[in-house]
Amino acid sequence: MKYDLIVIGSGIVGLGHAWAAALQGLKVAVFETNSRAEGASIRNFGMIWPVGQPAGAARELALRNRELWLQLGKAAGFAVEECGSLFLAHHPDELAVLQEFIDTEASHGLNAELCLPHIVKQMMPAVNTNNLQGGMFSPGELRVTPQTAISMATAYLADTLNVEFYFNSTVVKVASGEILTSANKVWHASKIVIASGAYYESLFPAAYSQECLHICKLQMLLTAPQPIGWKLGPHMASGPSLRHYPAFENCPSMTELRNRISKNMPEFDRFGIHIMASQNENGELILGDSHEYNDDIEPFDKSEINNLIIREIQKILNIPDFSISRTWNGLYAKLPKNMFFVREIRPDVLIVNGFGGNGMSLALAAAETIMQNWNSATTCEINYEPSF
Repeated sequence: MKYDLIVIGSGIVGLGHAWAAALQGLKVAVFETNSRAEGASIRNFGMIWPVGQPAGAARELALRNRELWLQLGKAAGFAVEECGSLFLAHHPDELAVLQEFIDTEASHGLNAELCLPHIVKQMMPAVNTNNLQGGMFSPGELRVTPQTAISMATAYLADTLNVEFYFNSTVVKVASGEILTSANKVWHASKIVIASGAYYESLFPAAYSQECLHICKLQMLLTAPQPIGWKLGPHMASGPSLRHYPAFENCPSMTELRNRISKNMPEFDRFGIHIMASQNENGELILGDSHEYNDDIEPFDKSEINNLIIREIQKILNIPDFSISRTWNGLYAKLPKNMFFVREIRPDVLIVNGFGGNGMSLALAAAETIMQNWNSATTCEINYEPSF
């Protein structure tokens, strides 16, 4: 069996490439080691998050990615909610960063607006108004339930666009024009995309080492379903989250914000904690998260991190049911100072990786761009690496 494109990995990066290729009329196969996608694509908030990307190429890609999620949700039949996002400011330096962001080109394309405390309360009734300085609402963010979206997108690609999926099929070798699975079967394709996230090391260990990727571990929590009718509203991000996103990096007051957190909340820096919340389609709240890198990563989750997240959430939100039904962690690969990377590891074999925590926010548009460039380029060398 020969395909126009073989994709290794069935997460959002792999599905994005399969979708883009299938829409071009190509014959596509996707290979996945597990019985379903089990990596970062299903272990996240379900936030499609243009507000976190810096103005310029990254923001434009994120806004296109937003359009593609709406298209994919409509085609595949899963909900894509245009919920927007609300950054809360409970300290003057947080409000200053938000004001500086709004007043400059840093907010280009977002239609974001600064909100007084009473407007914040109207938009998110659960917010604790003690010391609330205000907030920033951005209407462009979307919400999906990751497991549902990935599952239904997979079914749509298979049933409607005739993409062939081979689950429980571990690829052990990749060469130009062919792959070998652990079942000792050879499959042929004109082009191959390796989109296996943090796990492509086993295929090309030397190339993996040269990339100097950082592996990040995140801890997250899920509450029990909230009472019927209770709504959080937009995605919520607290003031400390501002220091996590490069979109806010050049705001003058960011230095003051960072210094305050470093002095008063050193555990936030030690564990890379920033506070976010989103409500899924079942009424449960997803809470998080933390960021531990490389040698700091342990196989066991830290109760200290979970307790810190819960403590901070309780300070800023009044949630009816705070009982925790589930905790988990996720791993992703990140290339510092780049949105993602594309490498031609063999002729007509691309590695697409390094999205960090931005896979949901960038991958569909990145895949569209890569497939368009690949098919029209006079050379197979594709570089799409806008720097932060």
